[in-house]
Amino acid sequence: MSQKPSPTEDGYFTEANSADVVISRNAEARDARLKSVMASAIRHLHAFVKEVEPTNDEWMTAIEYLTKTGQICNEWRQEWILFSDVLGVSMLVDAINNRKPSGATETTVLGPFHVADAPHQANGANICLDGKGEPLLVTGRVTDTQGRPVAGALLDVWQANEEGFYDVQQKGIQPDMNLRGVFTTDADGLYWFRSAKPRHYPIPDDGPVGKLLDALGRHPYRPAHLHFIVGAEGFQPITTHIFTPDCPYLHSDAVFGVKKSLVADFRSVDDPVRAAELGFPNPFVAVNWDFVLARA
Repeated sequence: MSQKPSPTEDGYFTEANSADVVISRNAEARDARLKSVMASAIRHLHAFVKEVEPTNDEWMTAIEYLTKTGQICNEWRQEWILFSDVLGVSMLVDAINNRKPSGATETTVLGPFHVADAPHQANGANICLDGKGEPLLVTGRVTDTQGRPVAGALLDVWQANEEGFYDVQQKGIQPDMNLRGVFTTDADGLYWFRSAKPRHYPIPDDGPVGKLLDALGRHPYRPAHLHFIVGAEGFQPITTHIFTPDCPYLHSDAVFGVKKSLVADFRSVDDPVRAAELGFPNPFVAVNWDFVLARA
């Protein structure tokens, strides 16, 4: 008596066995990781379609949306990353790949406006090249998870200006390399620099991702923050932000990048003598922030 073939042996595709049939066709995949990833993707995608039961018109609308998302991408704009950001996937991938020991500074997304060749600056330098915005003094320390100072750590810093734009978004308006710099900690792990208090800003919302946010009743804003990449020899580097506590978008970041541990104390300082030393008007804003690195 002959045995009945397995649900995928004859290769016939049905609604019930759809994922199994497609996965079985990939049995000879040359890369084991690709085979495993695609099997999971196919199962979840087919389960999604079976749950939603889209009409043909709805499915075509989805395909057209994905097509437009790719078409708007260029050398300076990556709409697919933005799509990943607003769905929280970028932050989830970041969390999975940056599980740190207890006590190490938490990470968050890099964002699209980092520039690799920012100038190295001496501690105390002012990275606000156009003098606009509320003056800000940033001080802090880099340590290991045992509290020991990390000398020679590099801090790559960048931020938006008082209008919510990065220098690369306003060529010819802001000076090149405005609000950017790379600093090195001293023998005690200390760093400090002058800047301007950052402001909230919208992610690019004139494309497919912006239209999706609008349809979902969501705003496109990121809360005010400074970006940092901090690293030192023998330690795991971190990409992170520090956020102002008074921003109206602190609890509704469009890309889900805020973590409670990264909200800093930006305080007003009324000290005419210190302000004069810094070349600031009085009062000014100051924030002290320590970074903790885990050993590699």
